[in-house]
Amino acid sequence: MLTKRIIPCLDVRNGRVVKGINFQNLRDAGDPAEMAAFYMDEGADELVFLDISASAEGRGTRKDWVLKVAEALFIPFTVGGGISTPEEAREIIALGADKISLNTAAVNNPSLIGDCARLLGRQGVVLAVDAKATGEGKWEVYTSGGRTATGMDVLEWIREGVRRGCGEILLTSMDRDGVKGGYDTELNALAASAVSVPLIASGGAGSAEHILEAFRKGSDGALAASIFHYGEVRIGELKEWLSERGIPVRKRS
Repeated sequence: MLTKRIIPCLDVRNGRVVKGINFQNLRDAGDPAEMAAFYMDEGADELVFLDISASAEGRGTRKDWVLKVAEALFIPFTVGGGISTPEEAREIIALGADKISLNTAAVNNPSLIGDCARLLGRQGVVLAVDAKATGEGKWEVYTSGGRTATGMDVLEWIREGVRRGCGEILLTSMDRDGVKGGYDTELNALAASAVSVPLIASGGAGSAEHILEAFRKGSDGALAASIFHYGEVRIGELKEWLSERGIPVRKRS
């Protein structure tokens, strides 16, 4: 049985990790490289680094920020935000990242997914999707850091992303983001059953119970920020707790 993954997320703006609620009211949470090293020591399975203002500001990912984090890590590391060409994706991997995450650029140019997959392999391409509920059982894709509605259906888009070559889905509920009321398990369960690649649940984790529920509903990874950044949940203790409840997790050696 494949182990479930615990994944802290570093949302980076102006060189600092920030966190807000529903993608708004961002507040400072710390230095990216220092936090990355701390989470690795805590037992995190992977780390996601998102340059959250890159697409909205029309620029590429800040490579100096990525390099500092990469130098602190020995666990898999995904970078997203502002990657809009295969060449930029390759540059990010060359800095030390293991995977790149595509969001706005993939919506604007879906062929980018396949172009990056051919260059890096499917396993190196994550499709990040920011989802907002629009009705019963319906969610719309948003881009540009949650600023722009696309009119696209989330489940249809993730199916297309997998067809085009992404090897993983990072699915964030904008409605749940930062609220700490739990993941959107209905959305995640539908997404997990819709595609054959791993699904990372994101948006809403407020407790160990929420992460347990996400895994029991079919998610392969659980991404969280606030509960880790502010010490509400410690990763090592979380993994012990999950293991006691039958969830396969990687233990620290």
